[in-house]
Amino acid sequence: MFSKKVIQTVQVPPLKKIKLAKYPTDLVNSREMRELSKTELKEKSKKVLEQDLLELTRAQDLLYASDTYAILMVFQAMDAAGKDSTIKHVMSGINPQGCQVFSFKQPSAEELDHNFLWRSMKALPERGRIGIFNRSYYEEVLVVRVHPEWLVSQKLPAGKRDKSFWEKRYEDINTFEQHLVRNGIIVLKFFLYVSRKEQKKRFLERLEDPEKNWKFSAADVAERTHWNSYMKAYEEMLGATSTDWAPWFIIPADHKWITRMLVADILVSTITDLKLHYPQLTKQQKQDLLQAKKLLLKE
Repeated sequence: MFSKKVIQTVQVPPLKKIKLAKYPTDLVNSREMRELSKTELKEKSKKVLEQDLLELTRAQDLLYASDTYAILMVFQAMDAAGKDSTIKHVMSGINPQGCQVFSFKQPSAEELDHNFLWRSMKALPERGRIGIFNRSYYEEVLVVRVHPEWLVSQKLPAGKRDKSFWEKRYEDINTFEQHLVRNGIIVLKFFLYVSRKEQKKRFLERLEDPEKNWKFSAADVAERTHWNSYMKAYEEMLGATSTDWAPWFIIPADHKWITRMLVADILVSTITDLKLHYPQLTKQQKQDLLQAKKLLLKE
C-alpha cells in the first residue's frame, strides 16, 4: 500500500467547501512526495500497483464469495484525464465475471422520461460484484450545470433553476448514495484531476497520432472553453457530495501511472477493510462434501 498520508490528502473532507487549487494535479511535485525524484516515484508507483493488482484478485474473490457487499466505483473527469485507461489497467487483474462497466452518454428519450437517477439505478452492481460508472449521475450537476439550457429536454415541472435547484440535486444524490451504502453497496468516487496544460498536450497527441485520431472530438475543444465554469461546478459538487458514507477522492491525473496506482490502492484497501471471509459451511454441507468425495474415489 502507498503512504496512508498521501491517500488522506486526496480524500475530500465530508460536506465542506473546497478549493481545487489546493489539490495537486501532479503528485510528482507535491509536498508529500518531495523526498522522491520523478524516477523513484514512478518506480515505487509501479511496484505498488503490481502488488495491489495481486491483492485485488484475492479481494475480488472474497467479495464474490461472501455475497454481501458490492463496490460501486464512480469516475468523473474532464476529457483526456485518463478514465478509460485507468479502468483498463486497474481492473486488468480481476475476473471479468465479477466486474461490470457502464459508460453513460447523452440520455436517451426513454431516460429523459424518468428522473435523473433512474438509468444509474438500473446499472447498479449486484452483491459480490464491482460496478464501474465511467461518468455517472454526477453529469447532472456538472455538464448540465455548465449548460443549464439542457434542462429543457428533461421536461421538469416549472420552477426556478437557481442555487436552490442544484442544492436539492446534491441532496437527492447524497440520499441515494446513503441508501446504497445501507444496503451493502460501497460507493467510491474518483475525480481524475488533470491540469489544463496536460489536457492540451493530450489533445494534441490525439490529433497528431493517427492511431489516436478516433479518440478526438471537436466537441472536446469546445467544452475546453468552459474550463473555469467546469472547475467551479466541480468545486461546489465535490464539497456538497463528499460524505462519510460515499467519499470523493481527487486523484492527480497529470501522470497516468500515479492515477492508476492511487485508484487501485484505494480500492484494495477498501475491500480489505471490510474484513470479509469465505462462507462457513454448515454441518450438513460438510457431510455432503464428504459423501461426494467418497463417491468420486470409488469410481
